[in-house]
Order: sequence, then structure tokens, then C-alpha cells
Amino acid sequence: EVQLVESGGGLVQPGGSLRLSCAASGFTFSSLIMTWVRQAPGKGPEWVSRISGTGGLKYYADSVKGRFTVSRDNAKNMLYLHLNNLKTEDTGMYYCVKGSSISGSRGQGTQVTVSS
Repeated sequence: EVQLVESGGGLVQPGGSLRLSCAASGFTFSSLIMTWVRQAPGKGPEWVSRISGTGGLKYYADSVKGRFTVSRDNAKNMLYLHLNNLKTEDTGMYYCVKGSSISGSRGQGTQVTVSS
């Protein structure tokens, strides 16, 4: 059974930082592309970042490029998203997704709220 458990969200002021984590199990983590998706209240899901199975290839949405960094630890089956210089528009529920599609299997999400 595929399980993805996100953590690390919280309330942070504009300009602040967070590190999101995603613990994966139930599939061969190291062989798969992993994706971060976020969803703001009242809006559809938005692709944020994608990382290849080896971690050598990383892609970012223009809205987060230069501020967010995706990484993974295949030995621990962990996916990470480092969020820096956060803006109010980064507020939303963040999900890690198995595979490259934003509609893939996902966890319950972790809430990021950016507010002064």
C-alpha cells in the first residue's frame, strides 16, 4: 500500500522559511519521480516542484524558482521541500505526490500559512 505522510508546515511570517518533509512507503521510492503540489483555498492544485528518482534533475514552477529547493534521501525514503523567502501567496496545503502527475497518489498534506 502506498503511503505518503507530509509534515513540517506551519504559520510563518513573510520572508520566513520552512522545511517540509514527506515520508514514503509501499513502493520503490528511489526509482520514481516525486512531485510537490500545493492547493490554496478555493483554487485548484498547482504544481510546485518535481525531482527525478536519483535527485539529479529538479524542476520548479516559475512562482517558486529561486526560493524553494526540492531534495530527497533515497536511503530513508524521504522527500523534502525547503521553502525560503515565503510570500503570502505561498499559503496553501502542500502535498507530496508519487510520480510526475499532479493527480497521482498523495498524502494528507501539510498546511503552510504565510501571514504577518
